[in-house]
Amino acid sequence: MSRNVSAATGQHALLVRHPGWLRLLLRPFSGDTPFPWLAPLIAMLLLFTIYPLIYNIWLSFHEYAPFRRQLEFVGLDNWRTLWQDTRFWGSLGVTFTYFFIVLSVQVALGMAIALLLDSDEPGFGLLRALLTLTLVVPPAITGMMFLLMQDPEFGVITYILESIGLLDGTRPILSTSSTALIGVMLADIWQWTPFMVLIFLAGLRSLPPEPFEAAMLDGASPFQIFRRITLPLMSKVIAVAVLIRGIDVFRMFDYVFVMTSGGPGTSTYVLSLYAWQQTFSFVKWGYGATISLVSLTIILIIANLFIKLAKVRW
Repeated sequence: MSRNVSAATGQHALLVRHPGWLRLLLRPFSGDTPFPWLAPLIAMLLLFTIYPLIYNIWLSFHEYAPFRRQLEFVGLDNWRTLWQDTRFWGSLGVTFTYFFIVLSVQVALGMAIALLLDSDEPGFGLLRALLTLTLVVPPAITGMMFLLMQDPEFGVITYILESIGLLDGTRPILSTSSTALIGVMLADIWQWTPFMVLIFLAGLRSLPPEPFEAAMLDGASPFQIFRRITLPLMSKVIAVAVLIRGIDVFRMFDYVFVMTSGGPGTSTYVLSLYAWQQTFSFVKWGYGATISLVSLTIILIIANLFIKLAKVRW
């Protein structure tokens, strides 16, 4: 506090010592008007965030005409097409299925592993460090790894599932509509569960020890301690982890593109893949922009509802 007061006093004295015209020139850079210091950040925000969003909205009311090689105004045609597009609604359903299952499994597994690794015994630090290895692998590479591991002829996952009787050898995981989405989910769960573990571990390490000591003295079981003390104290940490990871899961693209390309049929056709296909494969730039805007709107609504329900504070 005293340091800030001293800095402000120093700036004021510096302005007073200068001539009048120089004081006017330096006044915008004083501590009372921080706008000039924020100007580069605001410019980057406008350039890389606001402008693409405005351009995307403008593009959703236009469509590219390949023969004339120009954009033409089509009004609300793209939005009417979207409303009647059964493939769009199907991809939205696949996206929500992927979103809820992957997020639920990652939260449950992440919390379980975090509780197991919450120890200062020798070797646990190394285990926690090894968890970060999956996070440095690019998602496309992870998709290729799981594509090979689920190969019907030499894949290790296929071999294990067939050995314990959970998989029929005549129905490969990624080539069967009922199991293809699960095969893609495995890659996502393997790569990003450690991210949840790290967040939960940080939360567990910051909890006060007094409530746990009192509960142990009262003879509470480990499950009662977890349900009545750990979970309530960890609720904010869990909410933030779900929010961060949920936004990423909803716009998932890499695994599906590498492993199944949306197939077989439309069983793994997520929304981001559909937008990409319409934009780049079918050269429907306006329609692809419309799908992207709908996806962005859904993410914003879900995130804001979750922030209010979970009472997350930044």
